[in-house]
Amino acid sequence: MSSVGRPRIHDEQTRVELLAAAERLIAEHGLDALSVRAAAEAAGTSTRAVYALFASKEGLVQALAQRTYELLMEALAALPLTDDAGEDLIAGSVYGFRRFALDHPELFHLFFTVQARRPRLGEEANAARMQAFDKLVERVERAKAAGLVGEHSVQQVVMLWDVMCVGLAAREFCWMIPSDRGEQVWTDAMRSLLAGLATTQPVAS
Repeated sequence: MSSVGRPRIHDEQTRVELLAAAERLIAEHGLDALSVRAAAEAAGTSTRAVYALFASKEGLVQALAQRTYELLMEALAALPLTDDAGEDLIAGSVYGFRRFALDHPELFHLFFTVQARRPRLGEEANAARMQAFDKLVERVERAKAAGLVGEHSVQQVVMLWDVMCVGLAAREFCWMIPSDRGEQVWTDAMRSLLAGLATTQPVAS
């Protein structure tokens, strides 16, 4: 008589639910409110599930960081590249990074701004961060190859683009950018930055 394997109680669905619960707790009460017990209760599961999937609270936070950068990568991957490298770079900001930030504001604040008390990233979370960063690098490299950023290096453009995106998102959350004009403000800002890069000389390092 063949035996039937026991069903996995703590599966990928439980993992997703725990990460969503952790995000909600941080959104409502801040990072200090996140604990193994609080996450388990918010997800309707047991603390055993948290330990089985993440080993500890720190493991849960690291998984949340990894998921943050995966969400950003998913937002960028949803935007197909076209023959217009400049518009692709702008679209990555407006419809990729901005969409991620608006959909997951607490994750944006926790892992992208200096105001938040940011946890140190572990190996897997940092690998996800670098993969997301590479998505930006890829679009900047295409713009560079198309002659759209003048004599600025890819590294310089990436830094400026990243700063602009984070700054615009932070300002939008502070209501400095009207909600009904956010998309247009981002588009105008990124187009202006791209035009400026094409016509200005890089600052000597």
